[in-house]
This record gives sequence, C-alpha cells and structure tokens, in this order.
Amino acid sequence: MKSSLFCPKTNRDALLILNAISGLGNRRTLALIQHFGSPQSIFESLGNGSLRSVGLPEQLIINMETFDAETFLKSEEDCLLEHDARLMTILDDDYPSRLKEIADAPIVLYIQGKIPERLDCAIAIVGSRNATIYGLQMAEQFARELSELGVPIISGLARGIDAAAHRGCLRASGQTVGVLGCGLDIVYPRENKFLFDAIREKGCIISEFPFGTPPVSYNFPRRNRIVSGLSLGVLVVEANLKSGALITADFALEQGREVFALPGRVDSPLSQGPHAIIRQGAKLVLSVDDILEELPVKVMRPESAGSSLSCESPDLDNEEKELFDIIKEGKSSLESLQVKTGSSSSGLMAPLLALQLKKIVRELPGKIYELVSGR
Repeated sequence: MKSSLFCPKTNRDALLILNAISGLGNRRTLALIQHFGSPQSIFESLGNGSLRSVGLPEQLIINMETFDAETFLKSEEDCLLEHDARLMTILDDDYPSRLKEIADAPIVLYIQGKIPERLDCAIAIVGSRNATIYGLQMAEQFARELSELGVPIISGLARGIDAAAHRGCLRASGQTVGVLGCGLDIVYPRENKFLFDAIREKGCIISEFPFGTPPVSYNFPRRNRIVSGLSLGVLVVEANLKSGALITADFALEQGREVFALPGRVDSPLSQGPHAIIRQGAKLVLSVDDILEELPVKVMRPESAGSSLSCESPDLDNEEKELFDIIKEGKSSLESLQVKTGSSSSGLMAPLLALQLKKIVRELPGKIYELVSGR
C-alpha cells in the first residue's frame, strides 16, 4: 500500500517512516513538523498539494507518496523484536537532551542495551582506524581512567582508536556507547563482533539508520555528528588530515563542545590531525586531568575503591548558583538575567566573571552567556 493512502496511527510510527524516506533528512523533517504541527499531519497533507506549497521538491514528494510505509513499519517492528532493540524518537521525554540541542538532531534512534545514566557527562574518543601501538594504548588508557571516574565513553565502534576506547571503558567496568553508520543488525567491521556483544551488555549501541542499512561511506560523517552531539567533549587520538576523526572534531566545534587532542611524533602522518587542531585551538592533553579541568562537571578522585562524578552545579555561592540555574536552561542575554534576578548589570558582573573563571560559563558576542560545552 502506498503511503499516500496510509496514515500512521501514531507520531512514533510517522517519525519512523519519515526517517526512512530517501532525501528527506532530519532538518527538513523537523521543519515540516513545525509547519504542519505534528509528524502525523505531514502524512495527512499527502495528495492535497500542501507539500508543494511549502516548496518541497517534486521528486521528494513522489518518494513520500510511493514509499511502502505499511510494509516498512511491519518489517521494522519485527526487527526490533528479533534484535532485542527499542526505538526512541526526538519527541520522547527520555531522548538525550544534549543530542537534541544540535541543529541536525536525528529524529529516530534505534537502541540496543541501556543508555548510561550519566550520559550528559560523556566524553567521545575518536581517531584513526590504522592506529599505532602508541595510539591504541593511549586511547585505551584515557578511556579506562575516565571510566573509573564514572565518565561514559562515546565512540564509533570502528577498528583502531574507536575499538581501543571501547575496550578501555569495558575493562574499567564503565559504560560505553557505540554509534553506528549502518543498521543495528549489521556488525561492521566483523572483527569487532566481541565488542558489539560486550557493549550491548555493559552499555548501548545506537544508530539512526533503519535495519538493513549497509555501512556505506557517506553514512559515517552523519554518524560522527551523533558521536560529538552526545558528548561534553571530543578527544582526538591519532588522525591524518583526511580522517573522519577531524570531521567529528569539526562537528564538536559547531555544537559548542570542547575539543581535545593528544600530541604525537612530529614525523608521523597520524600526528598531523591532532597537531593541526591544536594549532586551531583544540586543547593539548597529556593526562585525564587536562580534560576534566575544562568540563562543567565535578569529579572526585576517591582514595579507596569507587568514584563519583556529578553533572550538577559545582561549589557556587548563592549568586553564582542562581545564574547557573538560569543559564543551564539555555543561552541568556545580560538583559534577561537582569529581569530574572532583579539585579543591575553591574551587580551581575562579579558572579558572571566568577563563573567564567571557573570555566562553567562563557560569554558570547553581544553579552550572551551559555554553559561551557552547551550545558
């Protein structure tokens, strides 16, 4: 049955179908939802000319009208059961808040396993598939040490640095998230099957792609924006100048995340990527402390076993805490802070400066304030 004759029963089903239609994309889908009021309403407009009136290309309208939505829904529901997976949409309350902030947020996430409880405190570790022994050791070490402090690790489940980061996290009994550039039912690369199985048990695997989607090259840049979008910051460990890891770093900068880079041998091609982004302003890191001091989280190193990490506000006085609670809800102008606090601009300068010195808040042009890393 053609989707021109098929109207999904729920917004969830509508989003699942929209996510699968060739050429539609997340940005355009979100714009259509805003215009028509709901995902279901988009399908109600098929055939009455409404989609043409909003400037949708003719070929895309044809794709929507000829898509076999009913068969697709049945197939996806069967696959979700078969692979013990679940679906999350951008309209769900438990959709990752940090990911929802990005401009091209995926409208659908397919998930196997359990999303980490402290996902808002996650760090991504990315790098070359053809890493050196040094790079693999460093990726695993940083992932392990961060995991021991309760920081979840995000990566792309590729061979090389990604796999080492996942291994380091798992060896510390931490929580890790693998983001795929293919459907959840496809293990790619095959050599990482043991990692897939372990991550399903100890963390989760996420994809925005329908079941059966192959790991084609153009899917991976899309995957990379999710890796950075889920994270507070991105650490690049070994990458040449054309590496996908640098695409992830670019996404991180666009999304307001912190970017870190591990230096390497000056004569190694795999050092060119990290060294290039260090010259562009990424923070050079030599230890986990170099990462932690840039993040709006409080990490306590315990003297005995166990650790704790808090994504709540650090130690602040009353004025700083009041501003923190306002700004964490979204970017705030100086004028809006004056209205909400009842304070004068001069009275706000001291606590705002204190928050900036503590690397909790940063000032944008026009005296706009936001939490560091988009929090």
